[in-house]
Amino acid sequence: MNEILELLQNDARLTPEEIAAMLKKDVKDIRRKIKQLEDSGVIIKYAALVNPEKAPNKKETVRAIIELSVLPERETGFDTLAERIYKFPQVESVYLISGGYDLQVIVEGRTLKEVAFFVSEKLAPLNGVRGTKTHFVLKKYKENGAIFAGKEKSARLEIAP
Repeated sequence: MNEILELLQNDARLTPEEIAAMLKKDVKDIRRKIKQLEDSGVIIKYAALVNPEKAPNKKETVRAIIELSVLPERETGFDTLAERIYKFPQVESVYLISGGYDLQVIVEGRTLKEVAFFVSEKLAPLNGVRGTKTHFVLKKYKENGAIFAGKEKSARLEIAP
C-alpha cells in the first residue's frame, strides 16, 4: 500500500490501471487497496496544486503564517483549541509546533486588512490564546515538492568588470 500512496502523492491523477502497470499488479487489487485507503481515512482528499501567478482570471489573495502561543486545556491539551481554529473558513492549515510558539496557523484572505482583522478580531481573542505573531507571505517558491518560481531574468544591468 505504501507504493500506491507514494505514487498518488506524487501524481493524484494516476488511474488504477496506470498504477497497476507501474507496480506490475492486478488492477482489481489496486482499486480495492485505494478504496481501503480512502475508507480508512488514510487518503483524505485529492487536490490540484495551482500556481496562482499563472492561473487565468487569477484572484488576489494574501496568505499569512500566524504563530500562536496558547494555554493547553487540562483534558484535551491543544486539540480543542486547534479544532476551534481550523473550523474558520479563512484557515488553510493548523500545526502543533515546537519552539517559542505552540500552534502555526496558515490563513488566506483577499487583502492584508482582511487577514489582519481576522487575526485581531477572531483568532487573538479566542480563549486560551496568549499571543500571536503574524508573518505575511510575500512570494511562494516551492510547496508540496513543486517549484513555483523558476529563474527569471533580472531587469538589472550587469556590472562590467
